[in-house]
Amino acid sequence: MQLLIVFLVFMACMISALLLNISLVLPLLAGLLLFAGLGISRKYTVRRLAAWSAESVKDSLVVIEVMLAIGFLTASWRACGTITVFVYYGMKVILPPLFLLLTYLLTSLLSYAIGTSFGVAGTLGVIFMALARSGGVDPVLTAGVLLSGIYFGDRASPVSSSANMVAGLTKTEIYGNVKLMMKSGALPFLITAAIYAAISVTHPISHVDPEIMASFQKEFSLSVWAFLPAVIMLALPLLKVGILVSIGLSVVSAIAVGCLVQGIAPARMLWFCVFGYKSSGTGLAAILDGGGMISMVEIVLILIISCAYSGIFSGTGMLREVQALISACCVRFGRYAVTLAVGTLSSVLFCNQTIATLMCTDLMMKPYQDTGGTGQELAIDMENTLIIIVGLIPWCIACSVPLTIFGVGAGAVPWAFYLYLVPVIYFFTKRRWFVNRASGEEVLASGEEDRSPE
Repeated sequence: MQLLIVFLVFMACMISALLLNISLVLPLLAGLLLFAGLGISRKYTVRRLAAWSAESVKDSLVVIEVMLAIGFLTASWRACGTITVFVYYGMKVILPPLFLLLTYLLTSLLSYAIGTSFGVAGTLGVIFMALARSGGVDPVLTAGVLLSGIYFGDRASPVSSSANMVAGLTKTEIYGNVKLMMKSGALPFLITAAIYAAISVTHPISHVDPEIMASFQKEFSLSVWAFLPAVIMLALPLLKVGILVSIGLSVVSAIAVGCLVQGIAPARMLWFCVFGYKSSGTGLAAILDGGGMISMVEIVLILIISCAYSGIFSGTGMLREVQALISACCVRFGRYAVTLAVGTLSSVLFCNQTIATLMCTDLMMKPYQDTGGTGQELAIDMENTLIIIVGLIPWCIACSVPLTIFGVGAGAVPWAFYLYLVPVIYFFTKRRWFVNRASGEEVLASGEEDRSPE
């Protein structure tokens, strides 16, 4: 009963913060104090609770470093013109009957490169919505296509903050997760592309606004050198270079391009990397504003607090009864089906991808271990459920913010085929990557040994 009361109070704090547009750090801190207080009432000392929390936070330090580095990456790419050349040269190859297909492909590519759904929605998404409206393409349909594209990278990019958070909370390796996400998401991606190709033919764009193209040339030097940071970031992981090294080299190359090609002073580029890109004009370049290490501080704080929660939950065992019930459901219905249900319910209740990830991990980790699953299986199951399902729930931030940016309503959601094809197709194909170990069989993950902790 005490746990239920504390949880309800915590949920009330979260909902209040969302309604009042208050940083989630505050209700999370309040919740941490509530659960710590519950632990104290159960005769655990403050020192023990703090030690469990600190140990859990310590395990996430690498992920925290990656998230801060991602802030550097996104700002440097904005400043040096990498995002701009993606859009400019992508628009060059747009054929009227393939507008929606190319919108999906280019949005997916850019979201994979920079790993942020909101960042792509606010840059490339804004531009493609302007093209659709000026070219006579249904903006609601276009917004649905964009939702599919922005969450392709948010789910599967090695520089995605959500992917790194899932890896940190489940104590798994990001590149191993990404490889499985790309494989399990390949069929949904191709089917979605085929659907959009068919729809594109019946919804062609009448023309591309030449003023938009001209504004690119006015704001940036559209040198092919601006592709270099993206090439480095996309190629090095394939060569098994560490994520921090890959991001670092991409940032260094972006700073060099910004200084030598765009004519930005080195000190200014470094300032952008820390505090975010800020254009000097009010035209097209203004929509690229943002990024920087400072933009990741709130996410890092949320991750730290989330890990502290996990330490308290695991140390005190206060979720043991709930987890026992979930374990029984996993045996009866399967781990993936239960994760789908828990992840969706968490998303519906908390309206936030980050908090849903925290709650789902804490509730599901022990049931997975008890029924023969692994951390990596849980990570992939969450990536194929709640991480993208939040984009289908209109009152969730992950859906409402992009739709607001696009200037459309929830009518765009049914057109976001990728977001519901992933969980549906994975339901039928999961055994290709994971075999149930409840009977003592070995877990298979694309033919490779799973290195996640048991």
